[in-house]
Amino acid sequence: MALSVADALSRMAATRAAAIPIGSDEYRQRRAAAQQLMAAARIDAMLLPAGASLRYFTGADWHMLERFTGALLPQAGEPAFVAPAFEEPRLTRTLPRDARLLTWQEDQSPFAVCADQLRGWGRCTGTIAIDEACPYFVVRGLAQAAPQAAWTDAAAVAGACRQCKSPAEIALIRHAMQATLEVQRLAREILVEGMAAADVVDFLDKAHRAAGADGGSTFAIVAFGAETAHPHGPEQPQQLREGDLVLVDTGCQFHGYHADLTRTYVFGAPTPRQREIWELQRAAQQAGFEAIRVGAPCGVVDDAARDVLVRAGLGPDYRTPGLPHRTGHGIGLEIHERPYLVRGNAAPLLQGMCASIEPTVCIYGEFGVRQEDHFYLTDEGPRWFTQPPDAL
Repeated sequence: MALSVADALSRMAATRAAAIPIGSDEYRQRRAAAQQLMAAARIDAMLLPAGASLRYFTGADWHMLERFTGALLPQAGEPAFVAPAFEEPRLTRTLPRDARLLTWQEDQSPFAVCADQLRGWGRCTGTIAIDEACPYFVVRGLAQAAPQAAWTDAAAVAGACRQCKSPAEIALIRHAMQATLEVQRLAREILVEGMAAADVVDFLDKAHRAAGADGGSTFAIVAFGAETAHPHGPEQPQQLREGDLVLVDTGCQFHGYHADLTRTYVFGAPTPRQREIWELQRAAQQAGFEAIRVGAPCGVVDDAARDVLVRAGLGPDYRTPGLPHRTGHGIGLEIHERPYLVRGNAAPLLQGMCASIEPTVCIYGEFGVRQEDHFYLTDEGPRWFTQPPDAL
């Protein structure tokens, strides 16, 4: 007998535990590390628009809209925050008491405010790095407001800092992953024939909220039967039938740090074909894991996983039936971030990196299988955040 949704949510709430947020000392250490890289690269200041990089370096949980909000981090000293004046009472809640906040009115240019601050630092004719997530309208506005500055990509600073996680970050990701793993377990227990995929999505959100996640599910893909072959899920409503393959890909976040976990299983008794492809995909995932070494190119993970599938007659390359996308992606303050585990990526795997291994097998018109688990890399090798299942 299936578990009732109410009982499942009650069980989820009983597992709720507090997650420890990033502390102010770590934010200072992150800015200091960035400033060392900036000095070495002769970067005078770095622009951090609202989003993941701003939160990483300052703790400010702001979101980018058409009105610019963000911060300027000089090569030495404390950051200056820039925001619309009418948002000041709300935005200051996420800033330290002594933070410098520069505001602009609706008929003023936020980019002129940024340029004035750069002049005050004596940096307006220097090299200014812009975070890669910065919208074009911001880049254009800054170039017009400070035409004598040289603008460059901040990936060598912000990306380099963010891609290797600290113990505190790894602990938050682990907390989120364990919560989502329990949500996945309970989701399987509530399934009944005829259940709509939309009802499973609703359960996932409620269960993540019961676990204490920030705002419930960050996303949810639920697919049955042939629709499991589409990596980003079905486009039409579905109802569960006996013998369907079930794919559930979902996640949540705690203090901004994400979980992302996929499970594939059968509602009922598996066929030999379902079992064969599931075990093949699991072998590819394990091969990718075993290829991870500190200093090895990121691309070797994709190579190792894909080779298992090609030797079994799938692919080759990105052809289907087979694996049509990269094998994995980094995770942290964004669901998808560096490092990307894709063919040809020569960037080295480094201690502290966290990423997924998810070599999906897509057989369009039949079904698909994806087991997605993430690892974190220690000096002794990779460790799973969640242990992949051993059998279908």
